[in-house]
Amino acid sequence: MKLALDEAWKYQGLTYPNPAVGCTVTGKNGEILAVEAHKKAGSPHAEVEALKSAYFKLTNDKKILNITSSSQIHEYLLENHNNCFNSISIFSTLEPCSHIGKTPSCATLISKLGIKKLFVGSLDSNKEASGGNEIVENSGVETKNGVLEKECDALLKPFNLWQKKRFVFFKWAQRLNGTVDAGIISSKKSRILVHAMRDVCDLLVIGGNSVRVDRPTLDARLVDGKAPDILIVSRNKEFDETIPLFNIKNRKVIISDNFSVLDNYKNIMIEGGENMFNLSKNIVDYYLCFLSLQIGGNNNFTNKDDKFSILNIQKDEQDIIMWMKQANNRGNK
Repeated sequence: MKLALDEAWKYQGLTYPNPAVGCTVTGKNGEILAVEAHKKAGSPHAEVEALKSAYFKLTNDKKILNITSSSQIHEYLLENHNNCFNSISIFSTLEPCSHIGKTPSCATLISKLGIKKLFVGSLDSNKEASGGNEIVENSGVETKNGVLEKECDALLKPFNLWQKKRFVFFKWAQRLNGTVDAGIISSKKSRILVHAMRDVCDLLVIGGNSVRVDRPTLDARLVDGKAPDILIVSRNKEFDETIPLFNIKNRKVIISDNFSVLDNYKNIMIEGGENMFNLSKNIVDYYLCFLSLQIGGNNNFTNKDDKFSILNIQKDEQDIIMWMKQANNRGNK
């Protein structure tokens, strides 16, 4: 389950309006056959990706590697599994879905492949998709719930929040010495990840001073994605509208001295430095920090009393990527 969690966190912030989900498939002797995740809305769910990878490893049938449609993967596995999954166990961070939407039911697929055991982290609170465990259990698959439940619930929290109201995360980049200024900080790969998150978020929040000084575009051009609406938090409503962010088609730019407009959005990213960090403390659910392995710059956060609990750590060739939550119980629960 830990492997499934780590894989799913790579796609946190990219799957909206779907949850981030990870899945591990193990063989007869506990060997790892596949570790996969749901990557974006409309693409195959984590269990389907994992079963596809495991099937190839078990059969060396390369035809399945060319199939990307979730429904076609379902059909191919059902027609060609030839009982290869009989001693297989599945570890999924979330209860397999029961409904048929943009993708077929994962629970129904699992129930028909002769799989031995299913281990689940979080139960699905979405009434439309819940009930998958019952489908699987009724087919004779041994099912165990609550595996690393706390960690799986933390992964699922953004999904649960935007189902009810909204999810807000604060993103920033810094160097090893804590500086957040003086040009580009994070790697190209990290910047591509941030642009992919912008592509699926409803609203991007930024401070007025950052807009005036940096003159940003704040789009998703590195992934050819859509540009989110912008909230500029500023007491001064006057801006130079030749700043690139004001000239993006199909984008709404809101200038306000408060966060009330957030009530109209579901998946919200805040980008900024110390001032925005302090202003947004009571509305932020999770924090995302890109720590670059370099030293330089001049300005850093001067807060003395903020502590965080680490939810997940990833890394690329240059950056350490940390999802965190406040450790002092401030902000949304």
